[in-house]
Amino acid sequence: MSPQLRSLFGLAPEADASRESLRIDFLLPDGSSVPLHRVRDRRARRLRLTVSERGVRLSVPWRVSDRVANAFVQDHAAWLAEQWQRHRDTSVPVAWAFGAVETLPLGGVEWPAEWIEARSARIAIDGDRLRFHAPLHASPAALRRAVLEFYAAEARAAIHRWLPTYLPGLPRPPREFRVRALSSLWGSLAPDDTVSLDLALVLGPPSAFEYVLVHELCHLIHANHSAAFWREVERRCPEWEASRAVLRSDAGLALKAKLRALSKP
Repeated sequence: MSPQLRSLFGLAPEADASRESLRIDFLLPDGSSVPLHRVRDRRARRLRLTVSERGVRLSVPWRVSDRVANAFVQDHAAWLAEQWQRHRDTSVPVAWAFGAVETLPLGGVEWPAEWIEARSARIAIDGDRLRFHAPLHASPAALRRAVLEFYAAEARAAIHRWLPTYLPGLPRPPREFRVRALSSLWGSLAPDDTVSLDLALVLGPPSAFEYVLVHELCHLIHANHSAAFWREVERRCPEWEASRAVLRSDAGLALKAKLRALSKP
């Protein structure tokens, strides 16, 4: 490891056949620090920084030099400081009990929640409201699970509704879809063609959710963010820039924060 990178990361990375991993505290311009997880991975195609409430992740392609990786982080230090502050939200987890919430977000709208005593916890759409069926003394874990299962079902329904429009013209279909809470990304395409999408997307505008789906599907054509890739996105989703702007704004961070508040013990 070069002296420059050693001064940045402090310790030698752990040995691994396909990746090197290291966790340190990175010093920000204001003198505070943020947890930084650096991963040098043979599958990584470019340097990439992602920020979540847990800290910063730096993905480093295997052949990128220590000097270049060091310079990349230092060049983005101000941006990291800004993003880290934005991600350190103070959202308080919901204190789950029967009748604990009056509304729940879905599709960019706050839906009134009507609580109904029942033998098991589940949520269903009924006209312009959500019916939250649950035992009077249901455990917080059972209520949280009902919320997450409802959101997951709504997310899968949206994917299946949109997918037939976009499958024609793709070189192959995705292997499978996984919908779960993601710390910083909105979506990703794995080397085995599995598409992962952030569960928080179902809380926000459907147009933003659909854009992320299109984005990941277009990576089946171009495994990069080249001009050709963005032309494919534009052809399928002409309003993609507006949707991306929403997800990159405080409104996008608020969706992730809201999901954390609803799902954290």
